[in-house]
Amino acid sequence: MSLKTIRLELARDHDFPNGSADRGYELRAPLTAEGHIDADTWRQNRAACRVKRFWPGEDDESGHLRHTRGGQWAFHYDIDGDPDDDEVGFKFESHVFKEGEYVSIREHDGALRTFRVASVR
Repeated sequence: MSLKTIRLELARDHDFPNGSADRGYELRAPLTAEGHIDADTWRQNRAACRVKRFWPGEDDESGHLRHTRGGQWAFHYDIDGDPDDDEVGFKFESHVFKEGEYVSIREHDGALRTFRVASVR
């Protein structure tokens, strides 16, 4: 199973009624045929499972996709930092990562934001 590059773009919200292709994440992760993140393949390829957060007016952040002891998926940017600072994917373990689907992420500031899966390649 190969790693996929998944682009998530900010979905419509009160600040961006049309969403925003300039705000989001790009991550590399192994997906099952159904489009779920494959935890077993992730364990074998942790170092390659990366994430980049992009947001206008802010420096891009690069980090790793992490699977927590509680079974959640999170984005970890500071290798020596506190895992409590991770951005957690809301129910990523059950979401399907296919173009047009929606996922939510609890960001650094505590806000839960919704993102549209813009592409999977």
